[in-house]
Amino acid sequence: MAKAYSNIATIILLFLLSMSLRFHQTLATQKNNGKHSLVLGLTNSRASLPIPSASKSSIKKPSETLDMMEPLREVRDGYLISLNIGTPTQVIQVYMDTGSDLTWVPCGNLSFDCMDCDDYRSNKLMSNFSPSRSSSSSRDTCASSFCLNIHSSDNPFDPCTMSGCSLSTLLKSTCSRPCPSFAYTYGEGGLVTGILTRDTLKVHGSSPGIIREIPKFCFGCVGSTYREPIGIAGFGRGSLSVPSQLGFLQKGFSHCFLAFKYANDPNISSPLVIGDVAISSKDNLQFTPMLKSPMYPNYYYIGLEAITIGNSSLTEVPLSLREFDSQGNGGLLVDSGTTYTHFPEPFYSQLLSILQSTITYYPRAKEVEERTGFDLCYRVPCPNNTFADDLFPSITFHFLNNVSLVLPQGNHFYAMSAPSNSSAVKCLLFQSMDDGDYGPSGVFGSFQQQNVEVVYDLEKERIGFQPMDCASTASAQGLHKKLF
Repeated sequence: MAKAYSNIATIILLFLLSMSLRFHQTLATQKNNGKHSLVLGLTNSRASLPIPSASKSSIKKPSETLDMMEPLREVRDGYLISLNIGTPTQVIQVYMDTGSDLTWVPCGNLSFDCMDCDDYRSNKLMSNFSPSRSSSSSRDTCASSFCLNIHSSDNPFDPCTMSGCSLSTLLKSTCSRPCPSFAYTYGEGGLVTGILTRDTLKVHGSSPGIIREIPKFCFGCVGSTYREPIGIAGFGRGSLSVPSQLGFLQKGFSHCFLAFKYANDPNISSPLVIGDVAISSKDNLQFTPMLKSPMYPNYYYIGLEAITIGNSSLTEVPLSLREFDSQGNGGLLVDSGTTYTHFPEPFYSQLLSILQSTITYYPRAKEVEERTGFDLCYRVPCPNNTFADDLFPSITFHFLNNVSLVLPQGNHFYAMSAPSNSSAVKCLLFQSMDDGDYGPSGVFGSFQQQNVEVVYDLEKERIGFQPMDCASTASAQGLHKKLF
């Protein structure tokens, strides 16, 4: 999920993937871009999340509501947010992804088809949206800027011209013909095809019973995918993204990802905040500037200057991790949709060599490396089959503007299984980039962002970091129980 784009080859693939989606078309109320604060909840729950029943008096328009909160769950490879869409509300679990713009959901109870998704066949998270069961659902039209945006890899007028729109209506943005089907690809090879849809999105207030309605929220109703079994909420800066449609592009958002060990706890969540609250009173954070990528201007790039392993001297990183070349390649992408942090070669191998020379007190577990695909695994003692404090060296990232982030314990070496015979194997959860010199030079993944408050100040174009016990923070905010 590191990067998303559309291209001609993708559009050809569109015709190779069958889709059959039927839309119940009604007229939805006009969108209102309220610009207050939105607080969502990041929760590591595998239990089903109920939708609150709200009386008419508890439903607020955006201009009447301040902070808002939603439960969100952690799974094995990311964080999920609950999208409450339609009338009546349908609940769809999707990934929160800062590395893309489009929000999409699987559509059709029986018609949704995911190719090469065998690992997810029995996954209960694969809930689908049915537009025919929503009285507020409608298909987007060629008059919409979102339609032009989703088809912008080539001349954006081409698809609507083939649909029968005249040049006059295209130039005036008045063509009422349905927006043609789209194809959307992801940097790791994933592909989705679908139709742009409008419907009411409901998000919950920080006070019990308060609901904010977002009329005509635009998202992809997807019928066929390749390697993308679960929908995505795009948190980039493009017009289709969640922050953009909620009206917060001039403000910002923040999150504090719970540690992976809470993945099975149904009663804990942590905040994902959007709006003024996210960026106010953050003077104690260190901020590094966002880099403007000429290739992917809607995504969040920062510059990495060096890495420190334990008490060793600084290890400088290649220039490509803090600047772009003439084609726009380079930079470190901050991406919640990519699980592990990636670094380019040969720097990645150099990092492994430094760690190997430092860690001489644990035996290597090469059989686990071969089985898991991770490059550096060690067998650590666990007295009485209980995890104890290990001796792995700290890893510190040094970003531009003299910003340093010591990765919290457990964000680099992590146990592959429970202790057995008084020992366990822990592996380094970093990986090498496999895209060569194209796109970002590195990716700062969500696993390494656990127990770190990450603040995206979009107004000042900077990102702040602060190590934090996200579980304790959630408890202090009353998030150690189900929100609704």
